[in-house]
Amino acid sequence: MLILVVGNSGSGKDSILKGVKERFPSEFKSVYLTQRFITRPSSDTEDNISVTPEIFKEMSAQGKFALEWHIYGLDYGVPIEIDEWMKKGHLVLVNVSRSIVKTAREIYQNILVVFIEVPFEITLKRVKERARESGKRLEERIQRAKKNQIFPDADFYVDNSGDLKVAINQFLDYLLTAVKAKRK
Repeated sequence: MLILVVGNSGSGKDSILKGVKERFPSEFKSVYLTQRFITRPSSDTEDNISVTPEIFKEMSAQGKFALEWHIYGLDYGVPIEIDEWMKKGHLVLVNVSRSIVKTAREIYQNILVVFIEVPFEITLKRVKERARESGKRLEERIQRAKKNQIFPDADFYVDNSGDLKVAINQFLDYLLTAVKAKRK
């Protein structure tokens, strides 16, 4: 099963995914959390593989990405290895842009989309505090967050406006319910 996680910049997607992976019960098949390839330097708050735009284009041409998109002047790619993990029956979690959801649903049959919901005021504070972008790029993220406080195509919403542990537990409970339903 492929679980796409979407939400505004600063919504806590990576923190929630890391927490879910750490707490996922061992009685189930392994859960895989993939690193994305991004054409920007890595940061302390995001576990990605940094590549140059030229290397990204080469990788894309070689079919190394299962999903890819371009936003905020950057290229993002999800490695093709996710297909093998899913064929082996593993649950795969991926942080993606909501712009790729429609395409992903056309490619994959067994897919769920989880939206990490955070009030705009909290998102604004988090994006500014992480200081990953500035100027025009920061303003783009802020405006996009303001316009996209909900995501109607999501299968489930996680509220990450408070304690991170509560959000992780909401997500984990949903995943376990989905996995158990799939087994039947």
